[in-house]
Amino acid sequence: MAPQSSAMAKLKVQLKLAISRLRMVQQKDTAIAKQQRRAMAQLLEQGKIESARIRVENIIRSDLTTELHEILELYCELLLARIGLLDPSSPSSQPPSSSSALSPKDAQAYCDPGLEEAVHSIIHASPRTDIKELQSCRALLIERFGKDFGQRATEDRDGKVAERVRRRLDTSPPQRELVDAYLGEIAKTYGVDWPEKSGEGGEGQDEGEDDEDDDPEGKGGGQKERAEGVLQKEKKLEKPLEAEELSRATPPRDLGPSSPSVRVAPPSPSTENVTPKLKMPGVGEAKTGTKASAPQTNGKSETKSKKKVDGPGGKIPDVDELARRFAQLKR
Repeated sequence: MAPQSSAMAKLKVQLKLAISRLRMVQQKDTAIAKQQRRAMAQLLEQGKIESARIRVENIIRSDLTTELHEILELYCELLLARIGLLDPSSPSSQPPSSSSALSPKDAQAYCDPGLEEAVHSIIHASPRTDIKELQSCRALLIERFGKDFGQRATEDRDGKVAERVRRRLDTSPPQRELVDAYLGEIAKTYGVDWPEKSGEGGEGQDEGEDDEDDDPEGKGGGQKERAEGVLQKEKKLEKPLEAEELSRATPPRDLGPSSPSVRVAPPSPSTENVTPKLKMPGVGEAKTGTKASAPQTNGKSETKSKKKVDGPGGKIPDVDELARRFAQLKR
């Protein structure tokens, strides 16, 4: 009992490590794939189509490997969630009562139907990956179910390995359509003009041949019609542009007074201001300023004249007043 429980504890730890490791590898592969796509876009921009077709196969293989890691991560999470079904000591992992006549070897190799695909896929795909934690999980699963079970799962004799895992482990070169689709998507993503598209290029050539057949004299009537159509489109586009330029243009100031460009609505009457009036910032201030400046200048001139008329003691005294003041001083 103790060795079996320790094996399940090891398997549980290795499954957790494999899940975290698979996630890290996926992030790393995604970053590398972005750099490779930028390199493909530069090759397409430079016109090196054949080199891009060969190198894009590495990107396709990297994407397939990343998808395989995602699938294996899901299977590891499934086994971790149902670890009780893998423990041989638990009654849930035992074969049904109808198969009680099984030998101990077959009873050991019994796997729950809900885990068969995950177990077979992990045992089958782990040797083809570089994840050491996943290979440790494979070794523990083979120890749990037996070497014969591991051999059948590795060779997929029972056909219980997931189809999506088998497709992503296929080492055959990608098809031409897939390569062109990848290059077209890369060119579209990075804004590269890539005319070398198999489907569109063939259609364009067929259309060109049909146009030449329709023009028996060889005078290029189709090209003339296309040129005329382009000119008409350009004229149609120029008209609204001219109208927009006229609407944006401002009239000269020499033409006389014009309505202000900014219109302000008068304030609505309220209890505090029953008859509101709209005051422009420039007009009212100018008028009040001229009116206020006039009395100020008049006041200054009056004070100056008074100072000139009045002496230092005020008004100029008469002769009689001066005589009276001298008489007072003599006293």
